[in-house]
Amino acid sequence: MSGHHRPTTTLGRIVNELEETFIALILGAMTVITFVNVVLRYLFNSSLIWGLEVTLALFAWLVLFGMSYAVKVTAHLGVDAVINVLPSRGRRILALIAALCCLAYAFLLMKGAWDYWAPFAGFQQTGGRWFPDGFIPTRDRAWYETDQIPMPEWLRFIEPIFNQGEHYEKLPRFIPYAMLPIGAALLLFRVAQATWQIITGQRDSLIVSHEAEDAVADVRHLNEGE
Repeated sequence: MSGHHRPTTTLGRIVNELEETFIALILGAMTVITFVNVVLRYLFNSSLIWGLEVTLALFAWLVLFGMSYAVKVTAHLGVDAVINVLPSRGRRILALIAALCCLAYAFLLMKGAWDYWAPFAGFQQTGGRWFPDGFIPTRDRAWYETDQIPMPEWLRFIEPIFNQGEHYEKLPRFIPYAMLPIGAALLLFRVAQATWQIITGQRDSLIVSHEAEDAVADVRHLNEGE
């Protein structure tokens, strides 16, 4: 991550380290589970039955968590050929328009993510097609389980809360699905944060720009240092 986006406050650095550590842990867990499954399959004619489902869930977590992190570090790619021919004021106006469109999209994504996840956690969906206008009665689906992921014993305390005291045979779906509203909320927060930074002149746009030129400059700098 470039120094321009490196947080300067202690809290910012802590949050940044937590984000990067969480992403690294997800990648590491996916790698380990996949590797173990390959070894078991080809050497012992066995496998972790739940391995594929866990890996798919972790991959979804990685994507949903990573999309907000990429907004923060301007890692999302974009085309700026038209923007670059405009004067600085025009570029700033278009950047703000793009940021507002992204805010609207992130808000709608947050609403949709909550409405999809809520029944699996025993909560209610929101009413309204575009803007939430309250909660509506929703069929409780908290008893839905994953296909193969075993239920950890240390999570049994949630059964009286979400499953009316009934025993979960497998991990309830609302746990892996929880990353849907969490990821959407993080995206909304990061886009709002980036929008404010554009307004205050701390950044130019939501996307990475001139990455090719920067790479060429880095190579030139390395060659000159030899």
